[in-house]
Amino acid sequence: MCLMNGGFPLIFVLVLTLKVEGAPLVQNTDSTHDSVRFLVLADWGGRPRYPYKTKVQIDVAQQLAITAERENASFVLSLGDNFYMNGVRNMLSSRFQTTFEDVFYQESLHIPWYFIAGNHDHYGRVLAQIQYSSVSHRWNFPDFYYKITKTLPKDKVLDILLIDTVMLCGQTHATPKGKRVFGPEDIHAAEVQWNWIEQNLKDSTADYLLVGGHYPVYSIGMNGPTECLYTRLEPILYKHRATAYLSGHDHNLQHIQTHKDGKNMDYFISGNGAWSKVLQTNLDAVPEKSLRFFSAEKGVGGFAMFDVSETRMKIKFIDSNGVTRYEHEIKPRKLE
Repeated sequence: MCLMNGGFPLIFVLVLTLKVEGAPLVQNTDSTHDSVRFLVLADWGGRPRYPYKTKVQIDVAQQLAITAERENASFVLSLGDNFYMNGVRNMLSSRFQTTFEDVFYQESLHIPWYFIAGNHDHYGRVLAQIQYSSVSHRWNFPDFYYKITKTLPKDKVLDILLIDTVMLCGQTHATPKGKRVFGPEDIHAAEVQWNWIEQNLKDSTADYLLVGGHYPVYSIGMNGPTECLYTRLEPILYKHRATAYLSGHDHNLQHIQTHKDGKNMDYFISGNGAWSKVLQTNLDAVPEKSLRFFSAEKGVGGFAMFDVSETRMKIKFIDSNGVTRYEHEIKPRKLE
């Protein structure tokens, strides 16, 4: 057991990293407010050459900071592609400064950030990003996949499983060397993670249970659905009554909702942290009538805000102009 880095706001009474079933657990007791609010974004990783950032990324950071201050956000989830185009090679890379620290510099964003890797991060060394957790007080990346538990008002609980979909599914798109790997590079490591995911889904008695990964299960965007996730992850999300799955990878905002045996499963994509792509290439590749919302506009980015209370989880998509584009509510889980 080791105490996490200091510098967190006082609303976090205790932050611990524990090794549980091969992956860390980050557990927090949260604030005295009537709800816990956090922000979700992905694919904000700038550019590999000067100025190492994009106009969309800068605009997103400004609105992210405004929202964090106004809503008293407790933390940020960053769902991969943290550094374009080829990740970073070591924990001393200047990209941490030029693409992250110099862009998301605002005081309201000096709250805990929780990271996972995307396909572009895997082109470099993900371990370097994990090691950067010892450098930055707000950069929390304890392992390739891990669990976060938040205590909500009135002793309600939020569990978040952050997973590495590249380890599970492979490099499903062309790599810098032009190589595609459909399926995991390390089958054993993938199976260990699959077992960890199902065990933690099964064991969770939280009032809200989220899973976050880089690849989407379903998407109408250019990259589209991820076969290994809709064939293997979706069934266990339903089986263990997960609240929702969060992702990036396609550079837009989407809400897709599927139905099975009288139950719903919600998929939220928040992937335009640095770029926006308007293509709906895979509109016919998702289940019929499952698309609830899509937003993409050239030069406009966005992110999601989650507001979680005793009685509901409210999700908002907010663009880089500060406009709320979409809202949705989900009730707490009902476990049998």
